[in-house]
Amino acid sequence: MPRYKLLIEYDGTPFVGWQVQDAGLSVQGLLATAIEAFCGERVEVRGAGRTDAGVHALGQVAHVDLAKSWDADTVRDAVTAHLRPHPIAVLAAEEVPETFDARFSAIKRHYRYRIINRRTDLAIARSRAWRVARPLDHAAMHAAAQRLVGRHDFTTFRHIACQAKSPVKTLDQLDVAREGEEVTIIASARSFLHTQVRSMVGALVAVGEGRWSGDDLSTALEAGDRAACATVAPAEGLYLVKVDY
Repeated sequence: MPRYKLLIEYDGTPFVGWQVQDAGLSVQGLLATAIEAFCGERVEVRGAGRTDAGVHALGQVAHVDLAKSWDADTVRDAVTAHLRPHPIAVLAAEEVPETFDARFSAIKRHYRYRIINRRTDLAIARSRAWRVARPLDHAAMHAAAQRLVGRHDFTTFRHIACQAKSPVKTLDQLDVAREGEEVTIIASARSFLHTQVRSMVGALVAVGEGRWSGDDLSTALEAGDRAACATVAPAEGLYLVKVDY
């Protein structure tokens, strides 16, 4: 049974998230429906990252098993056609060995968080970035972020409903940069806890606004207590950019 790797882009605004839920449209569910419309098979679409409601993807990866071999470009184009008018597109498709697993074969996931640092409301970037009105010290945010890089117990930055077996993760990269009014945070790791990136971003914004110091961030990390977390950043600023294999 041929296995196909799909590279997927989507605007997460209208969806309940990647994963199929009891109610509402999901990216995973719409992909399964589009594949069924294309080839008549009801399949399970397995993704590399289960993004939350409102979170976007520039490079989500999924795999699916089909009953017969198809030209990869045909799979890409046909599935995308059946996804219309939903804001989901299959950017690429390729046949891969049956040992490939979009989730478990991944060696690193890269996320980007967009902040627009200005007083006025967003128009073009609405639902695609977090507007923070107070001036942000991006250099202080970047310096504090380095305290989170490495292997730590990230319980403070973990959603209470997180299903991961352990709160211990190794964060490979957490960089903060500014270009004009946009502040970008890049986070990379093999895997993340539920809402970990958004929780870290919220804490870094507290640093950038001057409400927290770098030491406050370290204290929150060491507390191992969700109650010690700052305000969690909203979903609309987060993008799954790339998955490495």
